[in-house]
Amino acid sequence: MPSASPIIQRVKAIGQVWPSVLRVVVGIYWLYFGSQKWQGIDWMQGLMKGTADANPIPGLHELLTAVVVPNWFIFSLLQSIGENVVAVLLILGLATRWAGLLGTLLALNLALTVAFAVGDDGFRWLYYLAVVANIQVVFSGPGPWALDRFGWVPARLRWSI
Repeated sequence: MPSASPIIQRVKAIGQVWPSVLRVVVGIYWLYFGSQKWQGIDWMQGLMKGTADANPIPGLHELLTAVVVPNWFIFSLLQSIGENVVAVLLILGLATRWAGLLGTLLALNLALTVAFAVGDDGFRWLYYLAVVANIQVVFSGPGPWALDRFGWVPARLRWSI
């Protein structure tokens, strides 16, 4: 039987490392959002008020107005910590699927709140794309270049599908 052509071998090799590349790119995405809050989160109070006012989803609008906006500091701090934790875990490839799951929840938060405050409908889709990318990380796993691959990582952190 003849061996596979070099192009097919190259495509297979790319397919094997793709989960690692995607994981790191999504981690950098979260690092970008997390780093915006390293100098302080006071600016998020106005953002949360604006997103609550602009949100058209019944029930969510009321929840944002009645619960999130008055407690903006706690929610901003949790969002910031979550973004930075997800970024570090994804870039290192540690607890990848758990980090992807948390990233999916954070991205859903942005897609259901901040995306409505954006005036450009095309730009809003970037928030929805983040949801899909994080879900892909959950399903594709860490890839070959990740700390998850080492035996010293506890099994519960190496959640496999």
